[in-house]
Amino acid sequence: MRMTKRVAMILLVWLGAISTAFALEPVYSDFFGKAIKGYDPVAYFSDAKPVKGSSDHRYDWNGATWYFSSNANLNMFIQDPQKFAPQYGGYCAWAVSEGYTASIDPEAWYIHDDKLYLNYSQSVQRTWQKDVTGNINKADANWPKLLVQ
Repeated sequence: MRMTKRVAMILLVWLGAISTAFALEPVYSDFFGKAIKGYDPVAYFSDAKPVKGSSDHRYDWNGATWYFSSNANLNMFIQDPQKFAPQYGGYCAWAVSEGYTASIDPEAWYIHDDKLYLNYSQSVQRTWQKDVTGNINKADANWPKLLVQ
């Protein structure tokens, strides 16, 4: 019986370590730690299009490295990262509305009420846009739960 308890305790500690190791990162980033695949989050607002960032203009924030196309965009982000960072840590907004996370295509973007939303693909984005407000409400409810899993 003592051996069973000991094994159970070891198993619980091991499972806890594994779940921590695979906890959801607050910002979606690629293998190299680039947030939103190296695209400039400010450019979606200032240029109304996706613009690839440069390693000359980068900033570490919220566990990821963010890239910018200019020093001006970098400085705008530093002043107010919450204003420019995509919602749901840059994970696919549609996936979050459905209760899971997925990667994104920086070309599948949408600004709604001055907030940036990214999607897995342009076809997924079209589905998400059929009910933007409803999907945002569902994603807003799901996001905190996904972060703690």
